[in-house]
Amino acid sequence: MRDRFCGILLPVSSLPSAYGIGSFSEAAKEWIRFLKNSKQQYWQILPLGPISYGDSPYQSFSTFAGNPLFIDLEKLIEDGLLSREACDQADLISDPSYVDYGKQYYHRYPLLYQAFENSDHESDPEFTEFCKKNKSWLHDYAVFMACKDSHDGAPWTEWEPDLKKRKKAALQKVEEEEADRIRFYEYLQYLFSVQWDEIRAYAKENGISIIGDIPIYVAFDSADVWTNPKLFQLDKNLDPVAVAGCPPDAFCEDGQLWGNPLYDWAFHKKTGYEWWISRIRHCSELYDMVRIDHFRGFDEYYAVPFEEETARKGTWEPGPGMELFDLIKKEVPELGIIAEDLGFITDSVRKLVADSGFPNMKVLQFAFGSDSENEYLPNWYDENCVVYTGTHDNATLMQFIAEMPGYERYHVEEYLNLHPDRNEALSDGLIRLALGSVARYCIIPMQDYLQLGAEARINTPSTLGGNWEWRMSDWQMKDERLAEKIRYLCGLFGRFGHRIKEEEKESSQDE
Repeated sequence: MRDRFCGILLPVSSLPSAYGIGSFSEAAKEWIRFLKNSKQQYWQILPLGPISYGDSPYQSFSTFAGNPLFIDLEKLIEDGLLSREACDQADLISDPSYVDYGKQYYHRYPLLYQAFENSDHESDPEFTEFCKKNKSWLHDYAVFMACKDSHDGAPWTEWEPDLKKRKKAALQKVEEEEADRIRFYEYLQYLFSVQWDEIRAYAKENGISIIGDIPIYVAFDSADVWTNPKLFQLDKNLDPVAVAGCPPDAFCEDGQLWGNPLYDWAFHKKTGYEWWISRIRHCSELYDMVRIDHFRGFDEYYAVPFEEETARKGTWEPGPGMELFDLIKKEVPELGIIAEDLGFITDSVRKLVADSGFPNMKVLQFAFGSDSENEYLPNWYDENCVVYTGTHDNATLMQFIAEMPGYERYHVEEYLNLHPDRNEALSDGLIRLALGSVARYCIIPMQDYLQLGAEARINTPSTLGGNWEWRMSDWQMKDERLAEKIRYLCGLFGRFGHRIKEEEKESSQDE
C-alpha cells in the first residue's frame, strides 16, 4: 500500500471577502478549516505574483514579489493603519461573485498607501530585517514599480535610454526623486509576507499543505528582465532575439505567440543556474510543493524570432534538461515539484519527467472522445502522478459535460458504465473516477465540487477579458453537507494522506 492524497484547487482571489477580491483574511482561515473538515491534505493555488495588464497571474511584474491585492484590509484596520470607514467607502466591488480588477487597481492602492503613511515602518525592526533578508530582489523590484508609476505604467523598454539600460546616474536620480514610492513598494511586500506567513502557518497547524504554481517564463515587462538582462536572449538594444510560443497544431493554425523572453541557458549554466536556484528556494519559503508550468520547455523550447507576427516560423531548441533539476534537488530538497507536462509530449520529455521523479499531470477532460490508448484515461495512469478533473485553464466539469459532443459523452458514459439523465450525476461519476484512480495525488477544483457551470470558469486561454474573476460565496465555503460529501468520497477511495498505523487500527477496534 502507498500513501494517497487529495486536495482542492482554489485561487486566493476566489476566496470570499468584503472588499472585492480574496485575500489573506479570516476567510482564508475559514477555507483552511473547510479543507480540514473535508479531510483534504492540500490546497492548490495559482501564482501569487503581482499581476500586470490582462490580470493574469502568469504574467507578473516579478517572479519573487507577491500580489499586494491579497493584503487583508481587515488586518490593517485591526492594526490601526486604516479606518473601516475609508475601506467601506472605497469603490472596490461591482459584483460579489467576481473580481473587478479595475476597481481594485484604482481604489485599493490608495488605501494601501494610506496604511504605509500611517505606519511606523522605519522604526520597525522586523521590516528592516525583511528588507535585509530579501535584498537580492526586493529593492530592484520596488525601484522598477516606482519607475513604472512615474512613467504612467509604460513598459521599461519605453523609458529613457539611460534608465532603460540601468545607468548609474539614472538609477541614482530615481533613488532620490522616488524614495518614498520605492519604500512604499518595499513595505507592501513586507505586509504581504507577514500575512501570507500567518496563513501558511495556520494551514500547517491544521494539516494542510500548500501547492503553489510558477510559470516557466517571466513577463518581458518585469523587474526580472529589467534587472537581469543577461539571463535572457536579448540583443544590444535589450530587445528579444526570440520569444516563447508553441507551434501550429490542429487547434491553432498559426501556433501561439506568447511573447515571453527566452532564457539564455548557456549563461545560466555558467552561473551554476544561480537565478533558478534562488527562484526555487524562494518558492520553498512560500509553498510546500510547487507546480512548474510548461515543463517540456526544460527539455526543448520553441523559439520564435522576435520580428515574426505568428508562431509559424519557430524552431525547437535544447533546454537545460536534468542538469538543472539535479542541482535543484541538491540545493532545495525540501520542496516537492509537480511537472506540468500537458499537451503534445515527445519521448525525450517523457524521459525527463521520469528521470526527475516528479509526479506529472493527468486531466480527465482530455481523456475522452478519442481511442482506448489515450494516456489521460485512468487505466493508463502510473501511480506517480496528479489527477485533476480540470485545471484553471479548463471549463468547469459541468460546463465540459454540457458542451461535449455526443460521441464524447457516449465515451464518458460507457467508461463509467453510467447513463444518467442529469449532468450532475455524470459530474459526480467523473469526480469519483479521479479519486478512485491509482494516482497518488488527486486535486479537484472547488467549482467542480460545487457543480458550477461556465459562470465559474477561471480562464479561457487565448482570450482577453472576463478571466481570473470568479469568486466563491461565503455560504458555499461553509456548506457542512458539501464538506461531509467530500470527506466521504475521499475516505471511500482511501485518500487519507497516510496509511493508518496498525496501533491506530487496534485502538479503534478496541473502542
